[in-house]
Amino acid sequence: MFKQNENALLIIDMQNDFVLPNLPGRFNTAHQIVPRLQDLLECVRELGWPVFHIVREYREDGSDIENTRLEGFLTKGKAALPGTEGCEIVKELAPKRGEYRIVKPRFSGFMGTELDFVLRRYGVKNLVVSGTQIPNCVRATVYDAVSYEYNVTVIEDAISAKSEEVAKANIIDMKNIGVEFQTLEQFKKGYVQKAA
Repeated sequence: MFKQNENALLIIDMQNDFVLPNLPGRFNTAHQIVPRLQDLLECVRELGWPVFHIVREYREDGSDIENTRLEGFLTKGKAALPGTEGCEIVKELAPKRGEYRIVKPRFSGFMGTELDFVLRRYGVKNLVVSGTQIPNCVRATVYDAVSYEYNVTVIEDAISAKSEEVAKANIIDMKNIGVEFQTLEQFKKGYVQKAA
């Protein structure tokens, strides 16, 4: 039986194809955030929060991929194909029993998924967001979360982008709609020490 909790963690797209070297969808800095995500995940597990691993899956023919990504998917390398090792969450962040694996058909973890339904069942009001990459899937999920009236905190050193400039521009935009940004250490001092 699930336990009510006002807080939940979302980890977005930390799949082998998007993180490991030489795989089709790799984003340049996603591998760098894995250790911090491990630390964040362990803290949240100790706090007893629900954890949602938000992932991508695409059909091999590309029929369910965004139009803006279709050409690259078909010509440069197919990523996130169900049943492949590339589609799996990186081993360091592998979900434990009771954690959710939500498959999203688009950028946002809310679009066409049961995410909002399950969060509301738990009584969640506050979301902590992390993962890759900030201008697309992280940002789309954050904007939808704000639209659904969740309080959102992004762990700024547990997200990735193709460059620091891209990350900074997106952080400014999200701060302007009321999203809070914290480092992992700030998060640990706030949530973890309060719970101790």
